[in-house]
Amino acid sequence: MKSYVGDVRQKDTLLKSITLDQLQVFEAAARHSSFTRAAEELFVTQPTVSMQVKHLTQAVGVPLFEYVGKRIYLTEAGKEVLSTCKEIFKCLDRLETTIVDLKGMKQGRLRLAAVTTTKYFIPKLLKPFCQLYPGVSVSLEITNHNVLLSRLNENLDDLYILSCPPEREDMETRAFLDNPIVLVAPIDHPFAHKQNIPLKYLTNEPFIMREQGSGTRKVVQQFFAQNKISVPINLELGSNEAIQQAVSDGLGISALSLHTLNSTDIINKLAILDVEGFPLYRQWHVVYPKKKQLSITASTFLEYLLVQSQQFSVDQKNPLQLMKDLQTISSLATNNVKAKVTS
Repeated sequence: MKSYVGDVRQKDTLLKSITLDQLQVFEAAARHSSFTRAAEELFVTQPTVSMQVKHLTQAVGVPLFEYVGKRIYLTEAGKEVLSTCKEIFKCLDRLETTIVDLKGMKQGRLRLAAVTTTKYFIPKLLKPFCQLYPGVSVSLEITNHNVLLSRLNENLDDLYILSCPPEREDMETRAFLDNPIVLVAPIDHPFAHKQNIPLKYLTNEPFIMREQGSGTRKVVQQFFAQNKISVPINLELGSNEAIQQAVSDGLGISALSLHTLNSTDIINKLAILDVEGFPLYRQWHVVYPKKKQLSITASTFLEYLLVQSQQFSVDQKNPLQLMKDLQTISSLATNNVKAKVTS
């Protein structure tokens, strides 16, 4: 009986004596094997780290670190405490996710990362979603293909939107919208009003490309390589707007996502060329790690995106008609939201 009572008293003492701050400081010190680096990470002073570790050691009743010169090493008891720390922090993370889910879509955070070209349509799809769920805070990171893949590898966001998803078994990939890539030229270009232009004719045309790391550039260059076509790249530019301006000024032809041709002013300056093999029909995809537990906010947006995109049927044989169809996305989505709200 004495042993049982002693165990209960010991557990009771630990619960009253140990704090989350102590565990957080201890975990950082153990991970870095340094009080100094732990202090830097947690934005506290080194004496504060030393004091928190001292209090935790006193509560446990046995040494957690052994000191050899200026270096520190975990004792067996320290290793056990570190393992328990990790379990506690994982439980707290799961609890936070559960609490957010229980609150539903009244509040939450949605972190999206998308490649540059999506800025022409993602905001149009986000607007109705934000109207439906005004309590959700949305963060949208627009960047190029290579940087987005780096963010994916570091798990910095909830969902990732791109046209060329990585071919990895550990990734979940969902297609949701067509992404036709068309050839454009100045409105007065000799090819502007011709039909069925052979692909080989491009070898004599100055070409304007996006920068290295662009998804559009990757797709176009793969297509040319498959068809053994070499085009002279006379100019590399870092934005679709700069390419549109350069093409309209007569500096060359280029390949752009049809989503970038989103205004009457642009359409009146550029001609979509009827070249063999074009448009290149790609799709936009939403990607996230298979093992990632999506929050209710991210899951709701994913389903919203997949359903919303199904409403936009396009004529893939006629890119000019497709361009007109894409321009109706914003108004259709907004009208759907208004109908749901009023009902």
